[in-house]
Amino acid sequence: MTHDSSAQSSPVRFAVLGCGRIGRMHAEMLARRVAGSSVSVVFDVVAAATDSLAAELGCRAADSLEAAVAADDVDAVAICTSTDTHVEAMVAAAGAGKHVFCEKPISLSVAEVDRGLGAVAAAGVKLQIGFNRRYDPSHKAVADSVAHGAVGEVHLCNITSRDPGPPPIEYIASSGGMFNDMTIHDFDMARYVTGSEVVEVFARGANRVDPAIGEAGDIDTAVVLLTHDSGAITTIDNSREATYGYDQRVEAFGANGMASSANHHEFNAVLATGDGYRQPRLQDFFLERYAQSYLDQWAAFVAYVNGPADAPSPASGADGRAPLVIGKAALRSMNENRPVSIAEIEEAE
Repeated sequence: MTHDSSAQSSPVRFAVLGCGRIGRMHAEMLARRVAGSSVSVVFDVVAAATDSLAAELGCRAADSLEAAVAADDVDAVAICTSTDTHVEAMVAAAGAGKHVFCEKPISLSVAEVDRGLGAVAAAGVKLQIGFNRRYDPSHKAVADSVAHGAVGEVHLCNITSRDPGPPPIEYIASSGGMFNDMTIHDFDMARYVTGSEVVEVFARGANRVDPAIGEAGDIDTAVVLLTHDSGAITTIDNSREATYGYDQRVEAFGANGMASSANHHEFNAVLATGDGYRQPRLQDFFLERYAQSYLDQWAAFVAYVNGPADAPSPASGADGRAPLVIGKAALRSMNENRPVSIAEIEEAE
């Protein structure tokens, strides 16, 4: 499906950095399925991955990150590399005067995030962070209901995010932990849905799915309680393994009512008999569940790049920084079994 952008005025030409699973998905969308965008060049540290994607899309294969971002036929850079390289890529892109889309998290270091955001600000380029769930039609409808006042003042926000199965142990060991690679989306959703900053975090975590995850230094089950500046309270529950599929739900409860997003099933059908009700399984893969959100995210970025110079980012650098700080507070809270304020983490950084 092709997506139009009303703010679009000229094609946005991309350099895509990172040709792994996410990079390939983004590049294919930009080259073929997002109106007003094209891919000029791709780059990955694995030359074979670069060459393969370039051949598939009919674009150039760069031999270095610097060459990719400096190309004359590039307006914006999509950073889809490993987390530990995001800031260097961001600094390089900003230095070349190119607009930046960066996958989350920006970095696992707040200082590094600030360095990257400083480079973007100094260059005066636009930046959007890849929190695709903001663009999921179901979750966005909940946030819009809050923003438009339909549910009144928010009292509670409840977020359930459970994966159908854990990632490989190799990924677990290098991901920065569950709060950074999984719950970070939920920390962003809490701020996005309530429209209020988080001021305090209390977290509990456990290993209930796979002992190997604990041996790798991580958790696979968590509950996080967030207190917002507005007084609203958010609960988040996470699991690395939901046997029934990809469980993704958001609810905002307020003075005037409630708005919620339901799960997506493999197809929409219900069998009702004397034995009860039967439904298909939930969708089982994040690229399937959030396919529309990725497309709408890119449409938003194209519109943002082509919009007024002072237009606010759909997911700003500050939006990328806040969940990292919340995640650090959650980890400290879990380890020390106490509530941790965001101010405490900011002072430590």
